[in-house]
Amino acid sequence: MRKAGFTLALCATVLAALVVMLGAYTRLTHAGLGCPDWPGCYGFIGVPQTEDQLAHAAEHFPHAPVEEEKGWNEMVHRYFAGTLGLLILAQALFAWRRRDVADQPVKLPLLLLAVVIVQAAFGMWTVTLKLWPQVVTAHLLGGFTTLSLQALLTLRLSGRWPALKKPPTQALRGLAAAGLLAVLGQVALGGWVSSNYAAVACVDLPTCHGEWWPAMDFANGFHLTQHIGPNYLGGQLDSDARTAIHVSHRLGAILVSALLLLLIAALWRARLTGLAQALALLLVVQVSLGISNVLLHLPLAVAVAHNAGGAALLIMLVAINYRLRQPANELQRSRVLQPA
Repeated sequence: MRKAGFTLALCATVLAALVVMLGAYTRLTHAGLGCPDWPGCYGFIGVPQTEDQLAHAAEHFPHAPVEEEKGWNEMVHRYFAGTLGLLILAQALFAWRRRDVADQPVKLPLLLLAVVIVQAAFGMWTVTLKLWPQVVTAHLLGGFTTLSLQALLTLRLSGRWPALKKPPTQALRGLAAAGLLAVLGQVALGGWVSSNYAAVACVDLPTCHGEWWPAMDFANGFHLTQHIGPNYLGGQLDSDARTAIHVSHRLGAILVSALLLLLIAALWRARLTGLAQALALLLVVQVSLGISNVLLHLPLAVAVAHNAGGAALLIMLVAINYRLRQPANELQRSRVLQPA
């Protein structure tokens, strides 16, 4: 039976997924600085359009001429992110008011509220620090973390799941946890690729620049103490550094795929065929999108879909881990409620 707050949590999860996609669209259309200030846009709640507003923007932001399309891409993302923040606040208040009710999650909604507050700060720093790659990557990870935690809360409020016929082994649980961490790591690496504009550093497959191991500069590619201050729109790294980032993401994809294939096989052996099939499908789609990004030179629709695929994989791993680690009292209750 669904618990109180499920509908609110589900709506917030859907909105969180949309915010992640809008964030990807904003990055991929180079609109991260479409508004040079925060939280408004040239001092307004929307993109300047009237003559007076445009004059105000030109006077106060002479080095950032108004580009209406980029400005709206950025502001739409902010509007949806702000709405998500309000939903998560309402969710936390609802949980706190019901904190004495049995089986009411409280810590998770409060954690989500804390994460979204920090995420808002990173959204501001993304603009004020002019797309500093470390902040952009952290902001992307914050979005995926918010989505993952929100999906977990929705699962916890969704009601009973059918009891597992056989308790999962520690090995299977460990493999599922490793898969989740690996996907998170690959998301972080993908964020580093995006924030350093390294997605098209290699335009051929399976080689890069026609070589299996091209010239690469890992020291500068993963130099995490880059200076704060330059405008990082378009990236600041040279070709060899971007190649190092791109190839690292490829190698990460191979390792993550291998680990998830092991998890799929283990789930199948454990007779959790539905989970195994869903994970296999998402993995095939995500790998295909990644290959298409390279061969088609990063078309916008495919690149956004690749971000969506990463989010779907992450949610799937959250669901798998929740299923395998479902609290014993929930499993026991589901056994009692099952018909004889």
